This record gives sequence, structure tokens and C-alpha cells, in this order.
Amino acid sequence: MVNSKRSRDNPLFYPNKINAWEAEAAFNGSIVKEESVYKMVYRALSISHLYEDKRLKLSTIGVCQSGDGVHFKKRKQLIVPEQPWEKYGCEDPRLTKLGEGYYIFYTALSNYPPDSDSIKVGLAKSNNLETISEKHLITPFNAKAFVLFPEKIKGKLTALLTVHTDKPPAKICLAQFENESQMWNEKFWYDWYSRLDSQTVPIFHTDNDHLEVGSVPVKTSEGWIVIFCYIQNYFQGKRLFRIDGALLDLENPGKLIGQTVDPLLIPEDHYEIYGIVPNVIFPTSAFIEEGQFFIYYSACDTSICRASITLNDLLAELKHNPTVNPQQKKAELLVRFDKNPIISPIKTHSWESKYTFNAGAILIDNKIHIVYRAMGDDETSVFGYAESHNGVNIEERLDSPIYLTREQFERKTGEGFSGCEDPRLTLIDNTIYMCYTACDGANPPRIALTTIAKNDFVNKRFNWNRPKLISAPGMDNKDSCIVSEKFNNKYLIFHRLPPCIWIDLVTDLDFDDNHYLGGHPLMGPRVNSWDNLKIGLNGPPERTTDGWLLLYHGVAKEDMKYRMGAALLDLNNPLKVVAWLHNPILEPNAWYENEGYRTGTIFSCGQVIKDGILFVYYGAADKYLAVATCPVADILEALKKGK
Repeated sequence: MVNSKRSRDNPLFYPNKINAWEAEAAFNGSIVKEESVYKMVYRALSISHLYEDKRLKLSTIGVCQSGDGVHFKKRKQLIVPEQPWEKYGCEDPRLTKLGEGYYIFYTALSNYPPDSDSIKVGLAKSNNLETISEKHLITPFNAKAFVLFPEKIKGKLTALLTVHTDKPPAKICLAQFENESQMWNEKFWYDWYSRLDSQTVPIFHTDNDHLEVGSVPVKTSEGWIVIFCYIQNYFQGKRLFRIDGALLDLENPGKLIGQTVDPLLIPEDHYEIYGIVPNVIFPTSAFIEEGQFFIYYSACDTSICRASITLNDLLAELKHNPTVNPQQKKAELLVRFDKNPIISPIKTHSWESKYTFNAGAILIDNKIHIVYRAMGDDETSVFGYAESHNGVNIEERLDSPIYLTREQFERKTGEGFSGCEDPRLTLIDNTIYMCYTACDGANPPRIALTTIAKNDFVNKRFNWNRPKLISAPGMDNKDSCIVSEKFNNKYLIFHRLPPCIWIDLVTDLDFDDNHYLGGHPLMGPRVNSWDNLKIGLNGPPERTTDGWLLLYHGVAKEDMKYRMGAALLDLNNPLKVVAWLHNPILEPNAWYENEGYRTGTIFSCGQVIKDGILFVYYGAADKYLAVATCPVADILEALKKGK
């Protein structure tokens, strides 16, 4: 993760109501800096009026300048529709200074309302950004977001463009030209288009997402940085407009050498949420200044904003994506106990004859108490108990379950698995709170909460109080726990509504009168990562000097395997994620993680910190219980370095 800092002047550029041609919106600005002057072209949207016998809001392109990159003035209209191929609008300019001339590529609309065949790329050339010297239609096919590199690469003019923006799936592609006239040569483009797949830059995304070029590439010693728009869930689900980055090879810009895992920006501030097109941010320009990487982006198709990132942090983020660069994949932080599994099924115990896995754990009086999920031939989950003094060896394991199904909501009424699953334990004062998943085999699983006195628990008097359901009916909700400290005098509860980890603050734990968990997502799947399908909490986060250490499981779409990851939450405000590891800290590679009910699975419900060592107890292949360890200092150091 990198920290993107929004300008406190945002939005720094907005419509000018005095000028009818830009009274509705002024956005999608593209900037070049020459000495101390920032020159920007931008899309201007007029008020609604009758134009060519149609009532519309016409897009044209304005130009302005600034002395500091924040406060722009001298606004004037620069590009207006003149040719048949741009008759109904000129949108979304991208500006490049190359040699002594300015190249302004923009979206040209030849019809209204526009369809995919009428949306193409146009070019306006200027010697001074005062007047336009010539215009050309560039692409004979549907395309947008054409950016020209600010220098030739191996003697060739080089550009990126987004093909099929309106005939998805869109592709970000590379084109190179021997001379500038090739850029508007129709024969060149038809030949280029016939080899479209080979021209595509392999930016990682899912089939449900949409990409579009944002900024003109920015040259660094490590490669060309390209900021682009990543629309998550474009085809299905709730769309999320992200600003992401890619790193291209300096000499071969068709080669992807880095990509951000997490978005650099998503709509969060009010000006990014409310506007003409709500919840939309779109990058259109970037440059480097005094070690900072500045991104200009539009907000809600209404205004222009700016954010900055430390350049070195951005480059580190780009280069350390293990999906793009497998060599950046780090060794697992957790080390398996060499005598794993520590708990296995016992055939002579009918209640745990098939599976013993997914344990909660709690440290009391220097002893580690382990409550694990167990299943027998009836495929009903109950909880067993074991105790360890050193964290890895089991000193005691009870012959009988300590928690059985008692309520109708956890008794078998269908053909699926039923019972009490995946316990998570929290000690608050002298009471142990246990959240678990209640299943009846017919309805979606729900979260149940029960309690027990600490003194009873440690003395193995398992007098659990009657459980209550704390998640809403009809919703698949699991992976819940209560944090051991209050925040603003409220209890903090984690839970999982697919595919995200959710968090809720509640005033009490009564959950009466049909009051159920709510809240909002804290963390979600990362689209270019090993956890791109769904994620869920391990055990309750652990308090450390650097923040709350949160461990979680993640599932990959590609192989459906469960891996384990780590993040760090702010110590005083755990609603804020301050660090998130790129790489998993444990992957299912051992035999016992691949020989069981579910191959390729590691799933934890609990961990403890004892004598500076983190002990993580996890279910392996949904059959065994194993443990892995590492010094807490090591995992915190990795999180702080962003590895």
C-alpha cells in the first residue's frame, strides 16, 4: 500500500458559470510543465442548448495555465467541432509536448447520441496552445484515451491507446510509428488492428473489469509509469472506479514490469462522490516534481483534482507485485512446526473421527487454550479442547467435546454440514466471548455468540451460556470475533459478508429486538493478487506497539486455494488499514494442507502472542490442525516496510 495525499485545494479546477461553453463541467485535464509554467488542456461541458438540430451539452476543449500547478487562470476555448468526425463533441484531451509542437489527442464524436462506431480518436496540433494548426482523425475504429510518449523510443513515435472502450472488453495497446503521418494513416491502422492481440499491454485484471489509459507516460530510471483507470466490477456488480498504476520497460514499453496491487485512489471525499456522475474518479495527467509523483484526475465528471505520492514509494509498490514479478515473491514469514499436524482425527471418537481443524486460541496464565472444530460421521460440527504450554506440543486433549449443538439454528434440518463451526475466542475482563458459525444444513450460515466465565473455562467447567444469533437471517455471514478493547466506548466486531471483511461498532452485546451486525467493509479482495476472490478474518486482531495485527485468509480465483495474509490496523483507530502485505505469509504446500476434505486449504480462527512469538493455529485441508510461528517483530517489520 502507498499513501496518496489529496491536495487540500481540491477540487482545484471547476466549471466557470460565466462561460456558457464550460458552465456545466470542467474536467479531465492534461498538463505539461515548461519551466515554471503549467499548461493544461481540459474537457469543457456547455450548458444544454440546441446544436445541429439536437439539444445537448456540447463538449469542447479548453486551455489554461498556472504558476504552481494548483491555481489555473487564462481559460479559453481551444478546440471545437469542425470536421464531420468530431461534429458532436471533442472530449478528454491528452497533451504531449514533443519537439517544438504540442499534440492534443482527444475523443471525437461523429454522432449524437454517440454509439461505438462514432467514438474515435482525433488529433489537434498546435505550435503555441493559442491556435490549432491542423487536425486529423487518428483511429478508424472505436478507441479513446490515446497518449503519446514525450520522447521517441528507439527512434519511433510511441503511443498507448484504449481500443474498444465502447465495444468491451477494452484493451490497452501499444502503437509505434516511423513518422507522424503514420498516426493518421488509415492503411497503417487497419494493418495494426489485424494484429490487435499482439499489440495489447498485459496489464493484469479480471474479465469482469474494465481498463482505460489515464496519463501520458512519465519517465523514471526504473521505467515508464502509466496511471490508468481501473473500473472494478464493470460488467457485473457494483462498479468501483479506481486509479491504478503500471510500470513499463524503458526500451520496450509493451512489456509490463510492474503494477500496483491496491488502488492508488478510490472515490472517498465528498467531491468524488457527489457530482454530475457520482462516485467516479478518472486520471488524466501525471508528472514528477521534487521527488513527488502528482496525479491529476477528474471527480464525478465535474471538476479536476490533484493527489501526490512519494515517487520512491510508488516505484516500490509497482515493482513488488508478485503477480507481475514472481521473483519479488517473498519466502513465507510463518514457519511450520516440524511435527505438524498437532491434532488429528481419532477414529475411536465418533464426534471427531473425520475432521479436527479450524481452532480458536486464547492465552491465559501462560497456557494456550485451543478450541477446535471437530466432525464425525454425522457431519455435525462440535468443539473439542486441547491445551499447550509451549505453543506447539499438546499437553492435554479432552476425550469429549466441550461444546455441542443446542439451538434449532445449529441442528441439522437439511442434507448439508450442520452444527457449530470455526470458533473465535476473546477475553474481556473475566468473561470469554466465543463467536462461531451456526449451520443447520439448509439455510445460509449465521454468526452465533456465547459466553463463559473465565474461571469456569480454565478449570474445565464448560458452563457455556445460551447462544444468540447476532447476524441477520438469509445472509451468508461468518468469520466473526469481538476485539478485546473498546473504542469510543463501543465494542468492535469483525465479520464477513462475501467477499469482504466487515467491521461494526456496537454499544452493547445484547443483540435484542432483532438487532444484528451491520457496519461497513474494512478490507476486500485485491484484484491483481493472490486474494482476489474473497477474504475473511483469522482470529481476533492482536494488539502490538505498532498497531493491531490482523491475520486473514484469502482465496484466489485462479486455483481456489486458501492462503494466509497479514495487515496492520491503526492502534487508536482500527477502522483504518495502515499496512497490508503483498505476499501471503503461509501457503498450502505441506502434505497435510493438501490431503483432506479440501485440498489446498489453510484456515485459521485463532493465534496468540507468547514471549514475543506469534503462534498461529490453522486448519489444514479441512482435516487437521497445525501450527506455524514467527517472531512478532519480524511480521511487524515486514508490514512497516510494505513487503
